[in-house]
Amino acid sequence: MRDHGNAQKHETTNPIQRRLIDHFHEQAIAYIREVQPRRIMEIGCGEGYVLAAIQRAGVDADVIGIDLSAEAIDAARMRVEPPAELIVGDAREVSRAYADRGADLIMMLEVLEHLEEPEQMLEDLRSIGSGHVLLSVPREPLFRGLNLARLKNVRDLGNDPEHINHWSARRFVELVSRHFEVVASSRPLPWTMVLARPR
Repeated sequence: MRDHGNAQKHETTNPIQRRLIDHFHEQAIAYIREVQPRRIMEIGCGEGYVLAAIQRAGVDADVIGIDLSAEAIDAARMRVEPPAELIVGDAREVSRAYADRGADLIMMLEVLEHLEEPEQMLEDLRSIGSGHVLLSVPREPLFRGLNLARLKNVRDLGNDPEHINHWSARRFVELVSRHFEVVASSRPLPWTMVLARPR
């Protein structure tokens, strides 16, 4: 479900890319502070970069991270401070098992573009929790254009081969609004981020 280059992206020393990643984290944290959750569940947490950024920002919330990759969770355990719970497993199964734990905020950041049935996942999110959701995806066609500009994935016209879904900012907001009430949306370059809640 995750880009193999996730670690490379978050650990880049390129100052422009570093600023883009930092701005992405800042926007996510701003939305989290707006919601003030007691417990955050990140589905597809990868190596824990966002959860670690949340902790560094001093957000006072319990965190649960779920990812299909045991290797990614091992890396997250080195990065995310206890008492975070980091679990290897299928997002749908594990999330349902933790639904009664009362996550006020469920995050899926840079995950939906990898899924064969993103609408079904959004429906599952509605059944998992009753609080807010925070979602992000690459903003197309800008994302691919920027990849081409730096000669990345040229054969695929800038598309990451692991991305099977593509949305403009408007289309992604429309998608989310079919399943949730959109509270806010933003465009931290080159992504679209949406904060929403059940109707």
